[in-house]
This record gives sequence, C-alpha cells and structure tokens, in this order.
Amino acid sequence: MKSVILSVFVMATVCLLSSCITETVGGIDNEGDPQAALERRVELARQYIGRGDWENAKRNLELANNIDAGNASVHEAFGLVYQSTGEYERAEESFKRALRIDPKLSRARNNYAAFLFFLGRYQEAEQEFAIVAEDSLYSGRPLAYINLGMSRLNLGNGAGAEDAFSRALRMDRRNPIALLEMGYLRLAAEDVANAESYYGIYRTVVPRQSPRGFMLGVDISRASGDKDAQSSYELALRNLYPDSQEYRALQAQQGLQ
Repeated sequence: MKSVILSVFVMATVCLLSSCITETVGGIDNEGDPQAALERRVELARQYIGRGDWENAKRNLELANNIDAGNASVHEAFGLVYQSTGEYERAEESFKRALRIDPKLSRARNNYAAFLFFLGRYQEAEQEFAIVAEDSLYSGRPLAYINLGMSRLNLGNGAGAEDAFSRALRMDRRNPIALLEMGYLRLAAEDVANAESYYGIYRTVVPRQSPRGFMLGVDISRASGDKDAQSSYELALRNLYPDSQEYRALQAQQGLQ
C-alpha cells in the first residue's frame, strides 16, 4: 500500500483527466469529478488504515460516503476500520453492505472471510473463502485457497484442507504456508517421504524457518529415525525461538517443563 507521509500531515495528489485532488491539513479541492473525488477519498482512507490512523481513515470514508452511499469499496474499507478498532458489529454490517452492493467484489468478500476467521467463525469463513477462490480473475486467488485450507484445518477437515493447499501450490509453487501445511498433513497421513519433500522445498523458499517449520523438521526426523537431524532442529528451535509455543510443546514432549 503506497503512502506519502510528511511530518505533520499527509499530502496525496492524483490527477485524473483534467481534475486534480489534493489533501492537506485544509482538506480536498475537488473540481467537478465526484467519482474521482470518491476514489481518492477511498485511496487516502486505505493509506491511513495502513498507518493505523483510524480517525483520518473514517473521516475520508465519511466524505466518500457523502459522495456515493452506494459504493461497495467505501463500505468494505469501513469494515476494515471497524474491525481494527474492535467495533465488530459495525464491521460485519459494513462488510455485508459492501457485498449486497457488489456481490462480485472478491476483495471485500475475502476481507469479510478473514474477519470471520479472526472471530473464530470458521464454518462461515470457509464458505466465503470458497466463493473467493472460485473467482478466476481475482489476483489474490492463491491466498484465498490458503485461507480456505486454514479454515478447513480449524474445522477438522484435513482432506478438504489438503485439496485447498494443493490448489494454492498449483498457482504458487513456492508458497511457504501451503508447503508447510502440506508437510504436516502428509506426515499425519504417515506419508513421511512426501512430508519430507514438501518440507525440503519449504526450507529453500524461506530465509529463516518459523517455529512451526522447525517443529515439522523435528517431527519428520523423529518419524524417519534421523536422530542427528532431530537434534539439529531441536537445537535451532531452542536457540532461535525459546519463548515459542512450539518450543514449549517440545519441552512438554521431552518431560522438561
């Protein structure tokens, strides 16, 4: 998300056809193009959201809403703001309104699904991510499949999760999340060879493994009987992530609490 941040205020300028919109402390000068003004207000709001400046984000969205109360992108952005400020009822209302206005706005549906996932409403999130993932024109489709897989994991649907992660990898062969989760799923199915294969690729695409990554290495090496590799992963987990949930789980396994 692009933003230009000055020490005291934000100044953003966009030229569309013959009109130019500028925001300074004093506000925006709009000369005859309401749609351009609306789009600029939404863009500014997204910049403020990226900075965690919820009040200025709301201000710009309210001004955009005054221009066109039926714009789906405005209500989607309101949803993001309200979610971030803990106003969950308003967030859900805003996301739903955006989708009523434009049911095909996959970005809004994806953000609504992520909101549902955040609240632990995995069944609803899974349904929404499934719709997003079917949009072949959506640029975030690989991530939608990953989110679909994570929703299914939380629902205990390992086969469905594996299908979603496999689809994500067909679109993005080096996605570390999908590779890691496929490694865990294959290991759970006692398919150690393929678990090792996914894990091997995962290690090549991340600059540094996550705690969950090292834990998979521990589990795979234990399953394959490679004690040297197991000790190496355990040591790395202890040295790099001593406060992680994974290291605590390892300690519990070893009876070292």
